[in-house]
Amino acid sequence: MWEREGVIVLGHRGWVGKYPENTLLAFKKAIESGADGVEFDVWLTKDGNVIIMHDETIDRTTNLKGRQKEMSLEELKRASLGMGQKIPTLEEALEVLPKDALINIEIKDVDATERVAEVIASDNYRRFMVSSFEVEALRRFRELDDKTIVGLLIDNEEIVPKIPQLKEELNLWSVNVPMEAIPIIGFEKTVSAIKWARSLGLKVVLWTEDDNLFYQNDNLAKMSGLFEVVIANDVEKMIGYLKELGLRQ
Repeated sequence: MWEREGVIVLGHRGWVGKYPENTLLAFKKAIESGADGVEFDVWLTKDGNVIIMHDETIDRTTNLKGRQKEMSLEELKRASLGMGQKIPTLEEALEVLPKDALINIEIKDVDATERVAEVIASDNYRRFMVSSFEVEALRRFRELDDKTIVGLLIDNEEIVPKIPQLKEELNLWSVNVPMEAIPIIGFEKTVSAIKWARSLGLKVVLWTEDDNLFYQNDNLAKMSGLFEVVIANDVEKMIGYLKELGLRQ
């Protein structure tokens, strides 16, 4: 399902440009706007449920405070994310997303790995990508699941020399590269690193906290042919842009 003609567009935490992040509403709206799927982050609750939340606490995105790992699902469900949205579980997200939607699950909490593998095993593994900055999470996941595709999230230059070994060890499908690399190390160096990763047989997933980095200086246009997936905050704008570039039907 991840091998496609055009560039795949995933909604970053749903459609965060318009709706509360990591909510069922944001996921549904991203799909309705033409996204191929969504990306979201998971943590394990105190009572062993996998919930969708980016931060280590619920402070920034809800009207309550606390660390989700120290809270039960019942406690977390009391929090409001806005627009009538509650913190969703992984299972609830899978129920509302279409069966052909691609789903990138980012494991923020290593302790959630086993439960994520269980949930995927009861669904269609072909539609999932599991990614993480935590190599230990990917190792644990691979011990339990050798079929679902895995992406290594890059957040520093130190991990780059380890990519060839990790590709073999984890059977990596992709490296998931932040556009933030461009202002930090420069465009040419970023592109050079991406080309090197592709020479190893890896796919490239581009993501960012700030969609402007996709469009500034025609960055994405100049990177044409060097990536398979884009994770965007504003999926509608990204789909239109990729169509203009001829990278999507």
